[in-house]
Amino acid sequence: MPKEGKDTDLVFKAMADPNRRKVLDLLFSKNGQTLSQLCEELDMQRQSATQHIDILINANLISVVWKGREKLHFINPVPIYEVYERWVRKFEENRLSFLHDLKTQLEGDNHGAT
Repeated sequence: MPKEGKDTDLVFKAMADPNRRKVLDLLFSKNGQTLSQLCEELDMQRQSATQHIDILINANLISVVWKGREKLHFINPVPIYEVYERWVRKFEENRLSFLHDLKTQLEGDNHGAT
């Protein structure tokens, strides 16, 4: 399997679980959290949270930075953007183009002015 396909599979697998999506949401709202900070918001044991975070790290969705004795977790939006570019954007372009054409047609030449 090509590297791109394997990486994409890891991202989809990581994001398939609602607990991992919650971790990403938590990091989106406040980037650079410790495991303890993340566990305060998650309804699971520390060991389970660590397993979910490890999957996100392996998918390159989270990066880790050591600051002294603290291990900080940061969201990496690049893999999500790559999935968007490869799988979502091409479908959205046609739909957005259609909506733009429909808007133009409904508004007529006066662009909605009355």
